[in-house]
Amino acid sequence: MNKAFKRLIYLVFLATMASVPAQAQSPGGTLAKIRDTGEIRLGHRDVSVPFSYLDDNQKPVGFAMDLCARIVEAVKSELKLPALQARLQPIQLSTQIPLIENGTIDIVCGPATNTLERQKVVAFSTTIFVSSIRAVVQKDAPIKTFEDLGGRPVSLTSGSTSIGLLSARAQAKNFQTKNILTPDHAASFLALTTGRSDAFVMDDILLASLIAGSPNPSDWRIIDDSLRTEPYGLIIRKGDPEFKALVDRTLAAMMKSNEFQELYAKWFTRPIPPKNVNLNFPMTAPLKDAVANPNDKGV
Repeated sequence: MNKAFKRLIYLVFLATMASVPAQAQSPGGTLAKIRDTGEIRLGHRDVSVPFSYLDDNQKPVGFAMDLCARIVEAVKSELKLPALQARLQPIQLSTQIPLIENGTIDIVCGPATNTLERQKVVAFSTTIFVSSIRAVVQKDAPIKTFEDLGGRPVSLTSGSTSIGLLSARAQAKNFQTKNILTPDHAASFLALTTGRSDAFVMDDILLASLIAGSPNPSDWRIIDDSLRTEPYGLIIRKGDPEFKALVDRTLAAMMKSNEFQELYAKWFTRPIPPKNVNLNFPMTAPLKDAVANPNDKGV
């Protein structure tokens, strides 16, 4: 009787130990929240073309929205919840991080620069885009580098980081530009198109959007030289390695299968709603490198 009892205790112990790995592997953090509520909450922007913006029907669309749609499918599969609902929450640049931190949204589906400062409070997915501070010039202008702007009038938007970056390059390479400061990006581009400046220095995807919306897009060219590159990632909660691993795994698989590249072409090199404008913005060398070697490095 004593031996039988001891064996019973031993078998109970084995059964208990066998159940530990299964418990340890159960979803935690964001995935647990999604499983318990039956919904995943996506933060979207209204005017961040072509990443996240509203179409004519006020529906959120864009490159980042398509990426998030694939992530939602991956979450459905991971949690075995085919009826999982995706809830959309409008956000702004100033609210995206607080809404992630307080749990209102689970992921930011829009452009967000991955900086070391922001990494103190949130986490970022694998890089989905690399922006560069570059310059737009006339198509046939003899300008290929920022050094070629020496002695030339250059339009810059007041308060932009482009001013300091251009000044630093000018000091390092011993040249000077005749800066024309304007109140906004539209005015800076207007200074270029009306001949008051020879270049407009700004974020390259913004320059591409301005060119695409101009009367004669073929008249303008963005130079290859860059003052700084800035990686964009999807923002998620900090300290949630399980959800981050799922997000990164999904994006990496898309990059490997070429699905990511196809979605990029859809939004950056083909006509997009609502006006069927083509940004004509093929992948840059830094982005190609980020796709070939997925990473979440910040600046």
